[in-house]
Amino acid sequence: MDSKHSILIICVIAAVTFLTRSLPFLIFPGSRKTPKYVLYLGKVLPPAIIGMLIVYSLKDTEVLLSSHGIPELVCIAVIAVLHLWKKNVLVSIGAGTVLYMFLIQQVFY
Repeated sequence: MDSKHSILIICVIAAVTFLTRSLPFLIFPGSRKTPKYVLYLGKVLPPAIIGMLIVYSLKDTEVLLSSHGIPELVCIAVIAVLHLWKKNVLVSIGAGTVLYMFLIQQVFY
């Protein structure tokens, strides 16, 4: 890949990022009050997306094979407890990922 192609890709990514960041200000110009449906979506979409990610992550779990899905269930429980305790997404997901990698590489290999 040549440098012109790389620069073009970076420019397109920057433009799309800028557009997505400025889109709310373009849709609601001069409006100081956020519409109720946007506030509603801000409340319901994050849990819905997390639920969808959990289902997607577990869809290929083979419960009839040797580990029977134990590493996945243990990590989900650890992530849930850490998130309820610390209320920090980065800590809970990071710790769950490290624990999952440890379990599947050292314990349930």
